[in-house]
Amino acid sequence: MDHDLFIEAAVGRTTFDQEQVPLYYTRKTADILHKYGPGPRVHFHMGMFAAGAAPNTTVAQRVLKQRILDSQEAVLDHAAQLWRVPVSPPVSLLDIGCGLGGGSLYWAQKYGAAVTGVTVTADHIPVIADLARQAGVADLVTPVLRDVQDLKDERLYDAAVAIESSGYMDRERLFAVVAKALKPGGWFGIQEHFLCRPEWTEFVDGYYKTRLGTLSEYIAAAHAAGFELEEDEDITDRVAEFWVQSMAWSTAELEQAERRGSPSPIATDRLTESALTHGKLFRIWRDHAIETRLLLFRLGERSA
Repeated sequence: MDHDLFIEAAVGRTTFDQEQVPLYYTRKTADILHKYGPGPRVHFHMGMFAAGAAPNTTVAQRVLKQRILDSQEAVLDHAAQLWRVPVSPPVSLLDIGCGLGGGSLYWAQKYGAAVTGVTVTADHIPVIADLARQAGVADLVTPVLRDVQDLKDERLYDAAVAIESSGYMDRERLFAVVAKALKPGGWFGIQEHFLCRPEWTEFVDGYYKTRLGTLSEYIAAAHAAGFELEEDEDITDRVAEFWVQSMAWSTAELEQAERRGSPSPIATDRLTESALTHGKLFRIWRDHAIETRLLLFRLGERSA
């Protein structure tokens, strides 16, 4: 049986409810700002650590937080190098599933790109606009409320990126829309998690309200839309440590709340769930049951 079909059959997947995605992120906005803020670049994705690194977690919570933020920036730096952005920075860039705009601000501040950040979460629009003003790039970052799968733009962007957001989308529709939105020869950079062992699919999809896919599924959808795969780097071993540091931060937040005698802005049950779940996620990533990869697709001239 085809590997993708095997995964679908093994987990007995039900239809993915995309209407739950904006609700999920609306509920998480305040928590994201508390844990990963104050910004102005606020990310909600895994970060990268040095190969073999396992930093001590018995340190102050502020150290854990800064370590997490640095790792999130590090993975974007690594992606930028892999995608050759410093050599040829895009003038216009589409940031798909931009969250609270951390990536949009990154591409605008570091490389001067005019970024259109697309989100399905209405509450994020004013937050992104405010953070862009704080960062001094309000003229470069335009947040847009839209499902990117319904995007009608044609030949507007030099590049597009999707940082841990493509798992919420139909891959065939996504690549088809991006192919139309890019200028001839444009590129599409993706950071995403890919299924390797089906027994963990339901757990991860359920926790993040997502629908992860396989690498072969992405490549097939990309080829159908006229893209060719140029870069594929497995960064699983370098991002797995993120779960350990995140677990330690959540534990420290619970301890701080108990010490103060006042609750954290993040609900106690949510922190407890996070601490327990991130320990399990670390084992999943350590064992490569799910892999995190950086991909670069380029639009062929025949699609121009």
